[in-house]
Amino acid sequence: MDKRAKPHILCVGAAVLDTLYRVRTMPTGQGKVLPYDMLQIAEGMASSAAFAVAKLGGDASLWSAVGDDQTGERIIGDLAESGIDTRGMRRVAGARSAVSTILIDDVGERLIIPFYDPRLHQLVQSVTADHVAPFDAVLVDVRWPSLALQTLLAAREAKLPAILDGDVAAEGVIEMLAPAASHIVFSQPAAERLAGTAQPPSMVHRLKERFSHAFVSVTFGEKGSYWFDDDSGRIRHLEAPCITPTDTLAAGDIFHGTFALTLSEGMAIEDVMRASSMAAAIKCQTFGGRIGAPARAELDQALMSWPAKAVDITARNGPAQAL
Repeated sequence: MDKRAKPHILCVGAAVLDTLYRVRTMPTGQGKVLPYDMLQIAEGMASSAAFAVAKLGGDASLWSAVGDDQTGERIIGDLAESGIDTRGMRRVAGARSAVSTILIDDVGERLIIPFYDPRLHQLVQSVTADHVAPFDAVLVDVRWPSLALQTLLAAREAKLPAILDGDVAAEGVIEMLAPAASHIVFSQPAAERLAGTAQPPSMVHRLKERFSHAFVSVTFGEKGSYWFDDDSGRIRHLEAPCITPTDTLAAGDIFHGTFALTLSEGMAIEDVMRASSMAAAIKCQTFGGRIGAPARAELDQALMSWPAKAVDITARNGPAQAL
């Protein structure tokens, strides 16, 4: 397929107004918590992924839903100002926009308390191959399953990459969406639940057996990422860049946005995984959720100075060797 110089990625799913509080340590019980920094920002899985695409120089469109309230107006405004095409966003009469409160501690870990009004996602317009034809790839999260499914199916019909952010979701959601996806990037918690094991190679092996039609990978945070290589029939592992994290919020979303963009650019899958891993690592060094996503020049420079190579897992629980 002829690749455009500037791919256009469609992201489908969550748009949330996040209130981030930075605290020294996570609370362990009831009482008062005194943060020393705070930020309000419009993000969410699909929204942050779209921002990553735009920050890296691609075109990003977002299909999402907000309420007909001031919060919804702010969400759309913030995302539009960030370079995302928000014309496909829906304002739902009588619904409340999604919000979340997030605590982030000094080692970068977070506690998230989200609220999604179920009325936001009750109505879904029909999505056809013609609707997605202007894009080079689609990326969906798990927050609007009915729209995500239609979009994935339309992308497959249009012969476009149909990418699923396989994060933790309500029972049955990933099982419904994964068969329609061409590429699935699972989070570790979601993958463990589906595969029934905490061992990364076995996890990827079982997920590939279950979703044999798709590219399958799992991200493990500081432990890097694993994926099934369809050419060799083996599982591969890429270590994560060595950093001191400040804020891990939206790291996975930045990974997915970078994955969608670089895949659309025609990169080899190992280079896609390297770029996505580095983009997520760069993000983790900045407080503020998605705002830590790198620009293209920053990402390219970081990749040039990162010597990590993927390793080939030669047996499910056996040794690995560098390629």
